[in-house]
Amino acid sequence: MKHRILIVEDNIMLAGQQKRWLEKSGYEVSTTIDEPGARKRIKSEHFDLVLADVRLPEGNGISLLEWLRKERIDIPFIVMTGYASVPDAVRAIKLGADDYLAKPVQMDELLELIKDILRPSSLVYDKDRSLFRRNSPQMLEVENLARTVAPFDISVLILGPNGAGKESVAQRIHYSSDRKDKPLVAVNCAVLPKELAATLFFGHMKGTFTGADSNKEGYFDQAKGGTLFLDEIGTLSPEVQAMLLRVLQEGTYLPIGGNRDRKADVRIVAATNEDLQQAIREKRFREDLYHRLCEFEIMMPSLHECPEDILPLAEHFRQKFSKELKRQTEGFSPEAGQLMLSYRWPGNVRELQNKVKRAVLMARQPVIEATELNIRMESRSTEINLFPQTEAEEKQSILMALEKSGGHRRKAAGILHVDPSTLYRKMKKYGLLDK
Repeated sequence: MKHRILIVEDNIMLAGQQKRWLEKSGYEVSTTIDEPGARKRIKSEHFDLVLADVRLPEGNGISLLEWLRKERIDIPFIVMTGYASVPDAVRAIKLGADDYLAKPVQMDELLELIKDILRPSSLVYDKDRSLFRRNSPQMLEVENLARTVAPFDISVLILGPNGAGKESVAQRIHYSSDRKDKPLVAVNCAVLPKELAATLFFGHMKGTFTGADSNKEGYFDQAKGGTLFLDEIGTLSPEVQAMLLRVLQEGTYLPIGGNRDRKADVRIVAATNEDLQQAIREKRFREDLYHRLCEFEIMMPSLHECPEDILPLAEHFRQKFSKELKRQTEGFSPEAGQLMLSYRWPGNVRELQNKVKRAVLMARQPVIEATELNIRMESRSTEINLFPQTEAEEKQSILMALEKSGGHRRKAAGILHVDPSTLYRKMKKYGLLDK
């Protein structure tokens, strides 16, 4: 089923161009020229995303977003502005907009953003994936811990910074266990709306509520006999934490509208970059749930702590993206290698992957040069810019806030004066999250 997008734009020519681009990319698109028209369409039709200009002939994009929040209509929202208005953009983000784009909007950037926002909250792995083996002492110890715990059906909690590769360790545990022939279901807890969490986790029965025209499986059904990987576990709301704890304690769950309990035949592997002990002290995370999840703990190192892995990983990504992008490359120049070794990689493995992918695409010669990695080593200001006007400034502010908060995203969001969910989306945009 195609995702449906509503474009609210009074420039009919621009709206038509965007409509054609998006339809070519597989989306179903409707357009309207003002806020009253948008409200009418949203009340009568289902949309998966709204793309709205700030300035409209009647109403504006900001007040449309305010109306959506007041009406408790939870639709992803992107603001466009031709006026590069920082206050408007900041206000939209604080109201819960998923992102804002300055006109003229680059369609490649818009398509990538929409794809990211509409990405499903879960992913089912149905077969073993070849995983790159790292050789630094720190990662060899992580590998050893993963192999040791894999055969035992106990819960595992993986801790570590964003982008360090926690999901790859979860995969290693699953595919080294007796459950390896069953599904591995990865759930991004950071994007789960609490009002839908029960249905998403446990499923629902036909006729339970309007629109429930068939039985629907939840994550526990999808992962039956296998492993349920709960990424970003520290972001779960208290209500969802209570639901999950009940299942872990009782070993059963009840689909919404069902009358018969089902056995929760899954192994739980969870991951977070949060300091859960601090979250427990601040009453943001349940201590009883923490102990259920943390029967065995694995701590992931940052990439900076594993210099032996940097060049082998870069070479692995070079080969991968050369094949995917159909670009012939042969390796890295000595200068490029030295630059990668001297950089601190605040975004960890994910950042390295993104840099190499871009370098493969931009390479003018088979040997990738240092300049094509787009790594900037200049000294940074210690002052965090709360109103960045470029993507480079915004990314830098996020990195500085994360560094100042010790990698705790909720604290970093407070430093930046944005909602944690907004910070999450920005971090994903700039490749600062685990894949």
